[in-house]
Formats: sequence, C-alpha cells, structure tokens
Amino acid sequence: MIEATLAHPVLDADALGETPAGVRLLGEDLVLWRDAEGRPRAARDRCPHRGTRLSLGRVCAGELECPYHGWRFAGDGRCVAIPALPAFVPPATHALPVFALHEAHGLLWVQLDGAAPRLPGLAAEADAGLRKLNVGPYEVATSAARIVENFLDLAHFGFVHEGWLGDRAHVALDAYHVEATPEGFVASGCRAWQPQSNRLASEGSWVDYRYELLAPFAAVLAKLPQQQSGYRDEIALFVCPVEPERSRVWFRLAVTDHDSSDAALRAFQHTIFTQDRPVLESQSPKRLPLAPAPAGGEVHCAADRSSAAYRRFLVERDITFGVTR
Repeated sequence: MIEATLAHPVLDADALGETPAGVRLLGEDLVLWRDAEGRPRAARDRCPHRGTRLSLGRVCAGELECPYHGWRFAGDGRCVAIPALPAFVPPATHALPVFALHEAHGLLWVQLDGAAPRLPGLAAEADAGLRKLNVGPYEVATSAARIVENFLDLAHFGFVHEGWLGDRAHVALDAYHVEATPEGFVASGCRAWQPQSNRLASEGSWVDYRYELLAPFAAVLAKLPQQQSGYRDEIALFVCPVEPERSRVWFRLAVTDHDSSDAALRAFQHTIFTQDRPVLESQSPKRLPLAPAPAGGEVHCAADRSSAAYRRFLVERDITFGVTR
C-alpha cells in the first residue's frame, strides 16, 4: 500500500502525556507513548505475548508495560523485562514492532513502512509574522479523499457556507489554473466573493485563493482579502485515514490576526467545517470514485478543475485507501 510509505497525523502532540494512547491509522491499531527522554514512540497496539492492547497499560520510566503480565518494552520495541521470570533475558523474537514517528505542525505523525517520516511541508511555518494554532480533531464518517476534495472545491461556498464564505448572488467562478508539482499540484487564479472571509471582516469582499495539494491527504490554501491590505490567512488541512470510510481531521491556521483569542479563531473555523461535515457524510459512496462516469464514477464540469486534478493525482500515485476505481 503506497499510503503506508507516507507519514500521517494521528494525535495532537500535547495530548500524549504520561499514559499510553491508542490510535488507529490505515486500519491498524497503534499505541503511542513517551520514552524516558520524552520522545514520542509508536508501535503496534498488541502485545506479542498474548495479544493484549498495550494502550490499556502503563508507562514506567519510559518503558511501555503490558496490562496483562507486565512485560515491558523499550522505545525501540525491545522486550526488556518479564516480571514472572526476573533473570530471563528476552530474545529479539519477543520484540514489539515499532514505527517511525515525528512531531510537526503541533501533531504526531506515523509512517507504517518503518522509513523516516515523509511530512508535508508548510511554508507558513517559517513566517514569524503569522500566528499558528490547530483546530480539531474532528471524527468524520467518510473517506480521507472525500474530505480533501471538498477542501479544494470553491464552487460550494455560496451554498454550504452562505452568509460566511459565499452567497448565492456570486456563485459563478472565473477560470483558474492548475499546475502539477512534485508533491501534488497548485491551483491559482481562484477568486470568490465572501460576506465574511475571516473573523475580522466587517463587510463582503473579493478574496483571492491559492490551493496547494501537499500529499494525498494534506492540502493548504492561502486567502488574500482584497479589502484588507496586508492580511493573509493560510489554512492547512491534515487528514488521518483511520478506515477507508472513517477519518480524523485537523486544520492548521497561520493567520495575520494576533488580537483575537484562540477560542474565537477556532470557533470561526469550527463553524465553517461543521457546515461541511453533514454534506461530506451524506455523499455516496463514501469512498471517492475514481472511475469515469460511464464506468460508475461521477460526472464533472469545468468548475471542477481542482477535483479532476486531485482524482488524476490519486490514480497516478496508485492511492487505494478510501477510493474506488
């Protein structure tokens, strides 16, 4: 599975404390914990002894302890203690399978193939003038690909986000340009009329958009309101593909607004996504259909350039989780 060679977000970094946490990624149960140096670790959430969930156990001096017989595992997966046999030195066959884990963008990212994590890059992270914070997670009953495609779509603003990001009097879209990149693609020249493009907007304005696909299940948009000189928002979408038809979603905000509270910024983004969520969960099939319309897929129009580019990307990269062909 190509998806296993990529890093995916699984948990807020500050949510992993002194106790182990169970998460699910690409249909696999994982356990996360912090070792004695505070480094996050990831392994299969199954004790190799009797199959118990290790996320029900404890962390003792940085070692993961099974709740059933107290077997302990070091950060590299080695079994370092079997309490029933204090003098026994566990062999390598008793080790726990571990996975690459990295902390970035306020999240913990896991890669299941054991290689060094391949993380989506965010140019806004290096901009000290932008304020950063995360919103989420949201549990959504649909595929990761459906969520990303919705994020890249501009034509639904006047209907799903009427009064916020669009209105029915301004739903016509100008032609925009899509250009491939090594990681995905960039959609530029996008423009939308928005009654309230961000939390501080006091009147409607045209907003220029730039979308970029960073990875199969990660994207970022930049918003430049034409009536707010110097104002810029960047919103990244990170989706954890939990199951083919179940996902966990975060947004990473990088905004010019340094005056509003964290709660106010999160509330605005929460409003927008909870307008999207029932639509996303209503779509059938939940797995994104990649076949052309005569073969059971969905029909398209010229306003769907980003969607069409995304579906081509998934086919070209042989992405199979949460899609149908």
